[in-house]
Amino acid sequence: MAPGTSSFARLIVFQRTSSPLFSLLSTRKFIFTSRRKLGFRLSTSHCGVRGGVMISEPPQAVKDRIDLTEKEERIFRRLLDVVDHFKLSTQLRVAGGWVRDKLLGKDCYDIDIALDNMLGREFCEKINEYLHFSGEEQQGIGVIQCNPDQSKHLETARIRIYNIWIDFVNLRSESYAENSRIPKMKFGTAKEDAYRRDLTINSLFYNINTSSVEDLTGRGVQDLKNGYIVTPLTPKETFIDDPLRVLRAIRFGARFNFKLDEGLKEAASDEEVGDALMSKISRERVGHEIDLMISGNKPVRAMLDICDLQLFNAVFTLPESMQPEIVEGCHRQCISYLDAAWNVLQLIGSSTFTDEQRRLYLYGAFFLSLRSRVYTDNKSKKVPVSNFIIRNSLKLKSNDAEMVVSLHGAAEKFISFLASMESYNEPVPADLKLEEDFLELPPTSRKRVWAGLLLREIKSFWRVALLMSTLLYQTTETIGDSLSKESERRQLIFIKAESIISNFDLDNVWEVKPLLDGKAIMRILQLEGGGPIVREWQQRMIKWQLAHPDATSDECLQWMQQSQAKRPKLDCCA
Repeated sequence: MAPGTSSFARLIVFQRTSSPLFSLLSTRKFIFTSRRKLGFRLSTSHCGVRGGVMISEPPQAVKDRIDLTEKEERIFRRLLDVVDHFKLSTQLRVAGGWVRDKLLGKDCYDIDIALDNMLGREFCEKINEYLHFSGEEQQGIGVIQCNPDQSKHLETARIRIYNIWIDFVNLRSESYAENSRIPKMKFGTAKEDAYRRDLTINSLFYNINTSSVEDLTGRGVQDLKNGYIVTPLTPKETFIDDPLRVLRAIRFGARFNFKLDEGLKEAASDEEVGDALMSKISRERVGHEIDLMISGNKPVRAMLDICDLQLFNAVFTLPESMQPEIVEGCHRQCISYLDAAWNVLQLIGSSTFTDEQRRLYLYGAFFLSLRSRVYTDNKSKKVPVSNFIIRNSLKLKSNDAEMVVSLHGAAEKFISFLASMESYNEPVPADLKLEEDFLELPPTSRKRVWAGLLLREIKSFWRVALLMSTLLYQTTETIGDSLSKESERRQLIFIKAESIISNFDLDNVWEVKPLLDGKAIMRILQLEGGGPIVREWQQRMIKWQLAHPDATSDECLQWMQQSQAKRPKLDCCA
């Protein structure tokens, strides 16, 4: 093992050396074992496995022709007008995903045009010349330069046509010099370009000039019908050319519930492909693919495939040292938590959360087993490992990392609330102590105060944290539960806790302000300036208000004066 290799990489290196490819069932058998230790069971519905037997997905319903919408007809007519006006010999082909989705009967608004004899930027300029000739407003042209070092080999130009962004690239052919991973690009035929695509189902073209679908690999349509993920060329060559394609294969396999080709899986598990993914592809592009998987319809299947194909250490890179150390099987615990989170989410219903809340809930669940692990950054600060993964490994937003950490903390706090919610009159546990001796809170108000304070921390994501806490909350009655009963138990716990909190009438409690402002507090305390003492009293005041939701500012003033008279030294002598 090379010096500097992360703990996570060292953890799973035994997988790479034990065999070229873990079998799907043996890997999932390990995960079943891991789940039992956590009190989880892996749902086989994500795996294409029922009763321990791999099954094939039924044939897909694929259309014989593409039916254009009115907007698409207008866009394509405009493009052909440009070709006719300048008497160009250019063939216009819609490439890839749009063709695939239209044949599957799905809506798609991502139109990529492949040109056979000019650059995309040149054709966009022709479009603007035509618009000027027609007396119409010209459009701005966006150009994304190629970046061979990061396997971005084509320049892409963008322009708006009838209020839709359209991408234009040239058809390509590639050749490699000896010992070089960066190809020499040149114009190619449509067939050459189709064979350089990532997957056969993405290699289809729709020829705008002839209004016909072109399957130039000879198997794109059939693989679409059979539900099969395979590369046009040999998979290892395809993945070494652009290692991001291995993640795209996983993502499309999960999205459509298609079967991954055995040769593709073997190539994806090759150490050289994993190394190329880490060295050739920017973390932003890796993070974008993972984000699409997590936000997709089969996130567990996608993460499980990444694990099966031994790509976890290439995707989710970790800091050099962590406390406590990573234990064997930790990455499978990540999937187990994600699986449990997904199952209970299906029972709760997608309308409970916004898309963003659902996305961060799944990230939070995925990294839940790492919540207690930290590393020391270059400023000698202890930082949660999940923060590192989201910000550095996946290059997602800083707010995403901070929210996941906050969700982990709130979920753990909710566990005590779940344990104490059998009775409104039950005393709050010791770890939920709220300065009862000072505030003199009524016993029936303590839970409302505690819940209000937690909701003020996590704000509109409180339901997300509450649902996540059900993954951590274990009771002796859960031992031996089936997968469905386990998920149903979590659903019932969530519904009960949500009902109790909702009955506390804490909607938007995080927007509640202290009834007395800082100047009033300073006047009561006879202080000349603000500072920590004023902030402490504002916090106490919020607690008092949570215990007395109908109190007025005069009543709050009276409470504070009485409290201050009882304990004059508490703050003034601090």
